Amino acid sequence: MGTLQSLISFITLLFLLLLLVHCGESTQPPFSCDSSNPSTKSYTFCKTSLPITERVRDLVSRLTLDEKISQLVNSAPPIPRLGIPGYEWWSEALHGVANAGLGITFNGTIPAATSFPQVILTAASFDAHLWYRIGQAIGTEARAVYNAGQAKGMTFWAPNINIFRDPRWGRGQETPGEDPLVTGKYAVAYVRGVQGDSYDGGKLEDGHHLQASACCKHFTAYDLDDWKGVNRFVFDARVTQQDLADTYQPPFESCRQEGRASGIMCAYNRVNGVPSCADYNLLSKTARGQWGFQGYITSDCDAVSIIYEKQGYAKTPEDAVVDVLKAGMDVDCGSYLQKHTQKAVEQKKLRVSEIDRALHNIFSVRMRLGLFDGNPVQQPFGNIGPDKVCSIEHQDLALEAARNGIVLLKNSDRLLPLSQTTTMSLAVIGPNADSSKTLLGNYAGLPCKSVTPLAGLQRYVKNVIHHPGCNAVNCSSAAIEEAVKIAKGVNYVVLIMGLDQTQERESHDRLHLVLPGKQQKLITSVARAAKKPVVLVLLSGGPVDISSAKRDKKIGSILWAGYPGESGGTALAEIIFGDHNPGGRLPVTWYPEEFVKIPMTDMRMRSEPSSGYPGRTYRFYKGEKVFEFGYGLSYSNYAYNFSSVRQRKFHFQLNQPSKATQTPEAKLVSELGEKLCEGKKFSVTIGIKNNGKMAGKHPILLFTRKEKPSNGSPVKQLVGFQSVKLNAGESAEVGFMLSPCEHLSRANEVGLMVIEPGLHFLVVGDEEYPVSISI
Repeated sequence: MGTLQSLISFITLLFLLLLLVHCGESTQPPFSCDSSNPSTKSYTFCKTSLPITERVRDLVSRLTLDEKISQLVNSAPPIPRLGIPGYEWWSEALHGVANAGLGITFNGTIPAATSFPQVILTAASFDAHLWYRIGQAIGTEARAVYNAGQAKGMTFWAPNINIFRDPRWGRGQETPGEDPLVTGKYAVAYVRGVQGDSYDGGKLEDGHHLQASACCKHFTAYDLDDWKGVNRFVFDARVTQQDLADTYQPPFESCRQEGRASGIMCAYNRVNGVPSCADYNLLSKTARGQWGFQGYITSDCDAVSIIYEKQGYAKTPEDAVVDVLKAGMDVDCGSYLQKHTQKAVEQKKLRVSEIDRALHNIFSVRMRLGLFDGNPVQQPFGNIGPDKVCSIEHQDLALEAARNGIVLLKNSDRLLPLSQTTTMSLAVIGPNADSSKTLLGNYAGLPCKSVTPLAGLQRYVKNVIHHPGCNAVNCSSAAIEEAVKIAKGVNYVVLIMGLDQTQERESHDRLHLVLPGKQQKLITSVARAAKKPVVLVLLSGGPVDISSAKRDKKIGSILWAGYPGESGGTALAEIIFGDHNPGGRLPVTWYPEEFVKIPMTDMRMRSEPSSGYPGRTYRFYKGEKVFEFGYGLSYSNYAYNFSSVRQRKFHFQLNQPSKATQTPEAKLVSELGEKLCEGKKFSVTIGIKNNGKMAGKHPILLFTRKEKPSNGSPVKQLVGFQSVKLNAGESAEVGFMLSPCEHLSRANEVGLMVIEPGLHFLVVGDEEYPVSISI
């Protein structure tokens, strides 16, 4: 009996020990090359003193064909005999570390992460340093989650740097807007921050350790999800070489060459007949060849399967596998490569060397993340603990981003800011007034906290009456009589209206630009009944046609707040009651409802007057606008002047005539040479003064325009932007460095950059400065 009891006690103790070991493992971040494992000492791929290329070559040489194929998918299984754990490539961090992919969980010591504003609102700050700091915070929190054992991978599929070409696009909210320069600058700042580079770059080279891996998506010309029966899986984007050169490709080039992103995602759609993930010219010739990309290329999820199953581009599943691997893709988000690669090899359609090429890219990135360097606690980012997630510093940064992105669109008779001392009662009406979910937008994780607009406003006014006004954001039914009754009995009314993810999201593009359902009727009715002009707040990613509200004298102020993140309600209330001076500016054009007559499938950027096609984005659109790109008011008035421009006349001389130009005067920039272009750079200094009574942060946007636009040149083009803080009455000077070869050139019809003689203008606000080019 005593022996049996001892045996039971021993088994119980053993079970408890195993349980403790299991629990310890669950919080242990996965890694290879454990120094406590004697066998790892013999593996060349574990020797950190060797170059990564040599270590990867050794690792790949040890793998069987089955093991090689198993690693080509996003959920890569472990290889126990080599001590290599499983790896999940798919994690998301669009505007904060999120559990939207398969790699991150919030079920341990870290239950949430900082949720920054949706990207479209952050872009409205036009502040690249802010974007970098957000990237830094996200990268730090990502590594902390990994160190806590709650991440199965460190590759994050963000940023989304597609151009917000059409206002109906459900995913436009994820992007920095419609301008290629802004989108490229955002990509560079975000990627450098996430990966652990310095703000100016140069700290990380392609072989250095990454804090986390960023991935620029969706390559390329992807900006339609599901519109009138046309979906992203079958859509063939017909894009001119001219539009590719100066609109769709530049953000990706910047993301790679300046940001040095370690990942690229190829898109679902075809471009000019070829699926993006099967396009050798796109992935290998352009990204790897011209831009020197050395990271990994992943498909969007199930994008390989649709090449055969939906697009019919490949004749068999094996052909689809061959097409993407030969094109230069490395990781399949899905299972198609796992299922069909073996057969493709057996059919002699695919060489094993093509698989090895992909594996080299895959394992190089995992090694750069330090996942083959032994215990990560002893590595450069091993001391980043759970206290770095949802830190006060990061939460303050989320609030700062919301404050600086919110755009004041209208402020008649200086209705805003409302007085904190005389506002005794306030009605807060609208379906978005008290929705925590709406604040976040899509691809959001679990936020550290959530402050709705209602909660934010309640901190300023004791007597707040709230009513949703609508049954939901779609506002299929509206309680107009109740809302009107409330509006009549208070000092001021704030209407919190707009969109949410039921109206715009991935796989769902809008059909209309006006507010949904009975929202407009509710707004008009409440505004008529209120004692004083009302404040209208719009939460949305895409633009909304609010022309009637813009004209309505009973609507005194309009604010666009995007999807402002976890602290959005605080930021909004601070602006409404004057504790923050709004300075955001629209990163997209706001079009009238009639724009929906234009097919969303028409990818042309440039207008075509002969057919009535108006063009797209501020650079080419020639129709009516509700609000312009870059528009935004403030509680202060700012005055500009050109303090100095180093040079106003530029002469270019070539001994040989240019080739591939449409006019004899145009010269190919590539023929001018780097030395000549470098020597023509010139500085521009802009003076700015805050003539208001409040301190403010103000973005300065510098444009160029041609006196006589021709041959598809933009109406105007943003060439630089900076954000500056000024106290009331304070002046400052801001400098820009411009290059005629870059900033005064245009793309010709075959996609080559050319420079032409003629008069150009530098434009800031209402001020213009002439610059002439002769050839």
